[in-house]
Amino acid sequence: MNRPLFASDIGRVCVAAVAAIVLLTLSGCQSKPAAPPPAPAVSPDTWATVDGQAITRDQVEKEFRRLRQESGVMAPEEALVAKMSVLEDMILEHILLSRAPRLAVSVPETELDNAFNEARKGIPEEAFQQELVRRNLTAADMRDGMRREILGRKIMEHEVTSKISVTDQEVIDFFNANRAQFNLPEEAYHLAQIVVTPVRDPQIANRTGDDATTPQAAAAKVQMLMERLKAGGSFADLARDYSEDPNTAPRGGDLGLVPMSQIKKASPLLRDAALKTTTGAARVVNENGVLTIVFVVAHEPAGQRDLSTPGVRERITAGLRSAREQLLRSAYLAAARSDADVVNYLARKVVESQGKPVQ
Repeated sequence: MNRPLFASDIGRVCVAAVAAIVLLTLSGCQSKPAAPPPAPAVSPDTWATVDGQAITRDQVEKEFRRLRQESGVMAPEEALVAKMSVLEDMILEHILLSRAPRLAVSVPETELDNAFNEARKGIPEEAFQQELVRRNLTAADMRDGMRREILGRKIMEHEVTSKISVTDQEVIDFFNANRAQFNLPEEAYHLAQIVVTPVRDPQIANRTGDDATTPQAAAAKVQMLMERLKAGGSFADLARDYSEDPNTAPRGGDLGLVPMSQIKKASPLLRDAALKTTTGAARVVNENGVLTIVFVVAHEPAGQRDLSTPGVRERITAGLRSAREQLLRSAYLAAARSDADVVNYLARKVVESQGKPVQ
C-alpha cells in the first residue's frame, strides 16, 4: 500500500496576528500529532482482510471441507492448525487473483467445464453426490474452487513460467562444469516419484498443501493421480502439486539418474517398478501403506555422454528451467505477500488465547 511521504504540516506555523494571545497559554505554540485513525471495525466472523477485503470464517471452513480428503474426526487444535494453513493459502490466492484483470487472465466456462468433467471422470454420479453431502458442499462450490486453482496457475504461468529462459550457452557451460555427471560408469535409470503417505505429515512442500492422512484418503488420492496421468497430465506438475515427499516435490518428483547398483539394493517392489516399467510409464508401489508412484523417465546405458547424445541437452535445459522457476516463484509470491495489506485476525486470536482453540 502506498503511503504519503510526509506527515501533514497543518498546525505547524503559528499565525503572527495571534502570536501574542497564543504566548499567554500555558502550553505555548505547539503542534500536536494527529491521533491515529481508529482501526476499521470487522465482523467477528472475519478471519483475515486483504487490501480491505474480508476473508470470512465461512469461506475458510468451506475451502477446508473442499480440500480435505479424509472423513475422520480431528482434534480441535489439529483442525485449527489445518484451517490456519488454508487461510494463509487463501490470503495468497486472493492477492494473486486480484491481479487477473490487470493481466487479462481469465478462465472461460468451456475450459472450466472440461476440467470439472475430467476431475469427475470415473466417479459414478451417486458416489459424487454422496461425497458432496459428506463435505457439505455443492457442485457449484467445487467448480468455484477449481476455477480459482486454474486461474492461479494461469497467473503464475504468465508471471513466472513464461519469463524463464535458458540459452544454448548456459547449457554448454553447465555441461562443461559438470562433465563428470554425464560419464556413467554403469547402466542407470532416470526416475521420478510421487509419494503419498497414510498419515499426517509434519512438513508439506507441495504447491497445493494437499496431505492424505488415512489409508483410504491415500488410496483415493493415488487413484486420482493415476487417472490424471492416463489422461495426459504432466507427471512433474502433479508431483509439485500433490507429492508428500518434501525433498522431491518442489522439483517435480525428479530423482535423477539412479545407477543399477543402487536399484538392485532397493526393495523388490521398487526394483521391479524401475526395471519392469516401460519408459514414459508409471507404476504404483505400496510399502507398509506408503504409496509411491514410480515414473521411468529414461533408461541410460553406461558410457560418456556429450551434448549430441539424445536427451542430454533436453535434460540440462529442463533442470535449469526447473531450478530458476522454483526460485522466481518463491520470490514472486513473497513479494506479492509483502506488497499487500494483510491482517490475519485468526492468528491474532490464537496468540491471544495462548494456543487454545478459538471460536
